[in-house]
Amino acid sequence: MQKKPAIVIVTFGSTNRGVTALEYCKQEIEKKYPEHRIFWAYTSAVIRKKTGNPSLHEALAQAEAENYRRVIVQPLHVFPGTEYQQISETCQYFPGLRVFLGETLIHRWNHVEETMEIIEKEFLSNEDGLNLLVLHGTPLAADPANIVYLGLDRFLRDRYQNVRLATIEGMPDFTCLCHVLAREEAYKRWPRIRMIPLLFLAGIHVEDDLIEDDDSKKNQLEAIGFRDVHCVTTVQKGKSYFKGLAFYPEIIDIYIARLERTLGLAEIY
Repeated sequence: MQKKPAIVIVTFGSTNRGVTALEYCKQEIEKKYPEHRIFWAYTSAVIRKKTGNPSLHEALAQAEAENYRRVIVQPLHVFPGTEYQQISETCQYFPGLRVFLGETLIHRWNHVEETMEIIEKEFLSNEDGLNLLVLHGTPLAADPANIVYLGLDRFLRDRYQNVRLATIEGMPDFTCLCHVLAREEAYKRWPRIRMIPLLFLAGIHVEDDLIEDDDSKKNQLEAIGFRDVHCVTTVQKGKSYFKGLAFYPEIIDIYIARLERTLGLAEIY
């Protein structure tokens, strides 16, 4: 029986530009916990089929096969939605393991302010333009993450004059936001819009949904008068990437803090 608990990091996964950000995250976590066996698990069936990477069920089964009896599962999810619930259910499939599930990035209301204090460094000033935080969202009205989306929307409107929020799918609705901005003739006040993805990996959703497709969010915003619509980027090893949350060292530190808290609980219970 292994003395130290195993760690399983759970992510949606990526096969495109998001891979670079994920590799950075891997390096930071593995550097922090060299004495722990670290497994990686992927929730996307499409990603698993393309890469051969394991699911959470497979990673937990492997940990059990290697004689671990305590396992820390740390999701790299932003919100505790339906997929987080599915992770929790999977953790309960292994009666031979004591599985401790860590919290997401924005799991509690105080996590909203903690996260925004990092992200707001990207914001244009009120004189320079409008900032638009873009979430993935969900088509499911019953998804528990919806209440967090709406709470975050209210927080941003109350705290910042020039920050709005919309989802790629679901609520708050992107098209509805465009109607509001057009009705208010917001382009006269803010000719520039900076889109900031509140996504762990800013891969295909940013490339296709936000920027490149004919019906992209960028084109929708330009159609109502905004002249300069762009997405925040970062340069890594001489190459430009759309900047998802995985590229913020402070955000990775928060995930490590979530993991550290759960490791502490595993020592007590």
